[in-house]
Amino acid sequence: MHLEGSLSPKLLFQLAASNKIELPSPNSDPAFTSPVTLESRYRKFSSLDDFLHYYFIGQPVLLTAADYELLAYEYFTRAHADGVHHAELFFDPQAHTSRGVPYATVVEGFTRAQARAKQDFGITSKLILCFLRHLPVTSAKTTFEEAVALDHFSDGTLAGIGLDSSEASFPPEMFKDVYKSAAEKGIRRTAHAGEEGDSSYIERALDECKVQRIDHGIRLADDKALMKRVAEQQTILTMCPLSNVRLRCVGEVKDLPIRGFLDNGVRFSINSDDPAYFGGYILDNYCAVQEAFRLSIEEWKGIVYASIDGSWCDDARKSELMDKANDCMTKFQKQS
Repeated sequence: MHLEGSLSPKLLFQLAASNKIELPSPNSDPAFTSPVTLESRYRKFSSLDDFLHYYFIGQPVLLTAADYELLAYEYFTRAHADGVHHAELFFDPQAHTSRGVPYATVVEGFTRAQARAKQDFGITSKLILCFLRHLPVTSAKTTFEEAVALDHFSDGTLAGIGLDSSEASFPPEMFKDVYKSAAEKGIRRTAHAGEEGDSSYIERALDECKVQRIDHGIRLADDKALMKRVAEQQTILTMCPLSNVRLRCVGEVKDLPIRGFLDNGVRFSINSDDPAYFGGYILDNYCAVQEAFRLSIEEWKGIVYASIDGSWCDDARKSELMDKANDCMTKFQKQS
């Protein structure tokens, strides 16, 4: 889940007004006539780059730590209503520092929201610093070095690094030096791969960047040997079903390789990606998968347990989450 991807049209217009940020004129883009028309436009993305165009238009309305706190807390409120107990959240510092918002301001707002969510809802969470792959590699290095200098990885403020934005023209090995530095420091690593790009992007992310998780990864199904390797290594994929449909990666949820992954022992979790843009928060994605595949309780157990085991929370929290999952499964089986 990308925190910036939870910027709803309503909140976007609200922050634009309070921060005196001029949005595109409805004359130049009718989508910006109102929050309703903008949300309608979000249902018509033609590609990843079409989505990113609107995604980055929204970022300038975020200026203060209070803005980032409001954005994240609004997400946590929605996540709590969906039954979320733990969330691992991407954010894109470069989207903010490139327009003059200090990195520390972004992190301050998000961490304040994390603390409130834990107190108010019992939700634990982890922040994952992502690099925007369409920006120069030097920018990623600078961002990484700033986070390291502030001890944000060693003090637990950040759980790891990731790689997002346009995939096809920006292979993961471009960032291998940053990932090597992270690995040497014992920092966890993930990357978007095999969403827009082909299966080789997954292999290169594993081999060149030494990632421990793969985000999206749906093109893994195109390479049987690589799928076997990923299954044997127990590398988890963070799948985002409704996002894949909205971005035209697949026609329908039923076209996703979920059945193939289950049959071949590939571990994956179900996630919401950029829910404000793709029309579905976490429960919507779970329901869409069930409607498309009619999974059994045992298959859902496997998905949920893999997501807990593949998370970056500590062993004590994993044990708590496993207990909660087991209690839920037991109650469900008794009712069915």
